Order: sequence, then C-alpha cells, then structure tokens
Amino acid sequence: MLCAAMLLVVLLVVLAVMVPSTRPVVAVAVGALLVVSAYGWWLTGRQVAAWGWVERDSDLVVTRGRVWRRLDVVPYGRMQLVDVTAGPLQRAFGVTTVMLHTASPSTRARVPGLPPEDARRLRDRLAERGEAQAAGL
Repeated sequence: MLCAAMLLVVLLVVLAVMVPSTRPVVAVAVGALLVVSAYGWWLTGRQVAAWGWVERDSDLVVTRGRVWRRLDVVPYGRMQLVDVTAGPLQRAFGVTTVMLHTASPSTRARVPGLPPEDARRLRDRLAERGEAQAAGL
C-alpha cells in the first residue's frame, strides 16, 4: 500500500508541474493521501502488536484484536491439520503463517508473521503434540 501511495504522490506532483492550474487540487489530494497513508501505517502497527500466541500443556492459545478481541483455544488433540502458508507478499518479506484446522468451522486459529524456520518448527511441535494427545482417544 505504501508503494502505491508513493507512486500516486509522484503522479500528482508531475500533474501539478505539467498543468499549473491544478496545483491547489493536487496539493489537497497529496495532503489527504499522506494523512490516509500515515493512518494506515499506524493502524497496521497496532494490528500487528495485537497478535499473540502461547503453547500450553494441552492446547494452543491464539489472541488477536484491540477493539474486537478474539481468543482461540485449540486443544492439541482436536487439531486435524497444521499448515504453513506464505503468499507472494509474505514471501517477499520473508514471513509465513501457521494455520490450524480442526473439525469446527468456527476455529480460525492462525499465527501470522513468523519467519519460515520458526513456522516449520512450530508446525512440527504442534503436529507432534496433536498426535500424542489424539493417541489417547
């Protein structure tokens, strides 16, 4: 998003230089764009800081949200699949997401923003604990 905003600012400045009568409109547009970009940057930082997770003896707890808080507690024995995913943008920044799948469709537990090696280690630990706890069922 930041790259798109910077590109738009450059295009607006070029427009203001080429067509002098548009300078007041361009100045307002650039100002508004900078304010919206700063707000987006600030909001993204708060959203990232709101994620948390902890491995306990019998379950994994994932929390997220500042205003609308969500707490997912996933017992290891209920995990059906632990998946590591990374889209093109995540790969560009060197991060991945660990997704936890259970039989419940409402469980959306995921741990985003992990380095690939940490994500693989977490996946392996969760799979091992899940197999150990499911063996007693």
